[in-house]
Amino acid sequence: MTSSPVLTATGLVKRYGELRALDDVSLTIRGGESVAVMGASGSGKTTLLHCLAAVIAPDSGSVVLSAPGVEARELVGLGEGERARVRRESLGFVFQEHLLLPELTAVENAALPLLLKGLRRPDAERHAAGWLAALGLAGMEDRRIGQLSGGQAQRVAIARAQVTGAPVVFADEPTGALDSTTSAEVLTALLHATTGQGRTLVMVTHDADVARRCSRIVQVRDGRIVADSATEATAPGAGSATATLPGAASLSTGLDR
Repeated sequence: MTSSPVLTATGLVKRYGELRALDDVSLTIRGGESVAVMGASGSGKTTLLHCLAAVIAPDSGSVVLSAPGVEARELVGLGEGERARVRRESLGFVFQEHLLLPELTAVENAALPLLLKGLRRPDAERHAAGWLAALGLAGMEDRRIGQLSGGQAQRVAIARAQVTGAPVVFADEPTGALDSTTSAEVLTALLHATTGQGRTLVMVTHDADVARRCSRIVQVRDGRIVADSATEATAPGAGSATATLPGAASLSTGLDR
């Protein structure tokens, strides 16, 4: 894990009517961390994730993104178009219901962020296929989402989140709809694809077993951080032979065409 911050939130406040979903929240997330954000329903954990990920804008406060390969910038105050560009170019997302397009194949879903960045379709799909193979889906590239199990679909979502080499990935209950065995397998794949490659993972979860596999647990209650502690977890597969995954560097040639 590096010592440099990739996300620095200061004094975040978000109101919904009379409710303060976030009440003066400050948080620093460093490169290579896997941070589990936990809390009861309505605690503000998802609102915090969405503010950090430039999905919504807080009413006040600051969020600075300073990830490797990304020019440091303040996210609060950006218009929706600029926030969308930041999400598209610098961040990855994995959701509980994976939010894949059922009419597309697995490789087409995984390649979609690259196509949006202007990569030629053959190059985008070749790179996406490399991610699918690395995540255990070799030979399933042409299957549509309805032909995949829940765990396989989440692996496609992980490939989509990392196919651009995003330095920070956000996950919202990524194992919430899976059985315990599949949950463990998907979490291993997610950690391997992010912190196992030196990238950063910020994940909302209600599952204490999932949280304990992250390097840090942040507890949120009534819109405030009430606990922030390190765990004994380490990045899975870092430095091992199986940790080789497709990198963003290989995209430059295709993007220049």
